[in-house]
Amino acid sequence: MRDFDMSVSEFSGRTVVSLTGELDLDTCPGVARAIDGLTLHGRTLTLDLSDVSFMDSSSLNMLLRLRRRVEAEGGVLELRGLQEQARRILEITGTHALFRLLPGLPTASRSQPPSGVIQESV
Repeated sequence: MRDFDMSVSEFSGRTVVSLTGELDLDTCPGVARAIDGLTLHGRTLTLDLSDVSFMDSSSLNMLLRLRRRVEAEGGVLELRGLQEQARRILEITGTHALFRLLPGLPTASRSQPPSGVIQESV
């Protein structure tokens, strides 16, 4: 099994989920379960995808479901740091306009997350 890591940090009305590795049919169920356990209630959910090396159609499906949930709870979903392959999937499928796409988080803030970070391998 490939290495895949996920960390969650919460600060200033924002929940940041940082993912590392391949986001695919094998890893999406664990990511979805972990995010389903988060309380969002109107918060911004930021997915830092800067270190995601691959995404497939199951990833897109997960992102679309997550977007629907976040918006239903009055929040906003941000995707940060999309790599070219992931960006291309969103463009080809015409779904890129559905997401708030932003540059990746600064390297310093990714390498030293704030206190209260939950880190797990999925």
